[in-house]
Amino acid sequence: MTTSTARPRPPIKSKAQRREEAMNRILDAAEALFARDGLHGVTLKAVAAEAGVDTALVHYYFEDKTRLFSATFGRRAEVVNQMRLDSLNRYEAEQGEAMTVRGLLESFLKPMFMLLEDGDPAWLNYAALVAQVNNTPVWGGDTMHQHFDPVVQRFIALLKRIAPEVPERQLFWFYHLLSGALTLSLAQTGRIDVLSGGECRSSEMLAICEAMEVVFTGGFEAIRHPSTSWDTAAKGKS
Repeated sequence: MTTSTARPRPPIKSKAQRREEAMNRILDAAEALFARDGLHGVTLKAVAAEAGVDTALVHYYFEDKTRLFSATFGRRAEVVNQMRLDSLNRYEAEQGEAMTVRGLLESFLKPMFMLLEDGDPAWLNYAALVAQVNNTPVWGGDTMHQHFDPVVQRFIALLKRIAPEVPERQLFWFYHLLSGALTLSLAQTGRIDVLSGGECRSSEMLAICEAMEVVFTGGFEAIRHPSTSWDTAAKGKS
């Protein structure tokens, strides 16, 4: 006689768990679509289809596309910002007056690149979305200001502490150029792959991070000890 054993039933999920799972599916789907097609190229119907839910559910949780976009962008921004702030605070606490520009750049840049190095599609989608938002003048500036400015201001404040002799105007130009390089890298366009004949790849996140640290450390040293004046507007104000 064969005895059959009943398979254990999976645990019944609570309403809150089901809600969280559905919302995360919607946010993941929206993230991928927004990263590819932008805010105006995506419909709630397309997000619902990608997430495998009814469009009415997307409306129920997020009301409209603008709120969905804001929730999508803010979800991972909180994670990145906390990691960056922790990294900057830890670096300042450990090094104090011994802080260097290279060390500060590493503590600011590396948390994001570490998240991307493993190739997690969700984080890569988010990186591409950040790059797109940072290059969109109509609505992108407000979005970046809302989510990232406090961390950027913290980074610039530490730069001031390291190099108090550098005019504030030049610190902001330095960050502007750093942000441009970061945005292009997060976009993962594959342009460097083609230009280098495969020698470099836009997916080499830690290699990009290290290269940025070296290049921008050198750039900042040139600002601190200029052989020629590069900011004529600042010179005119002095």
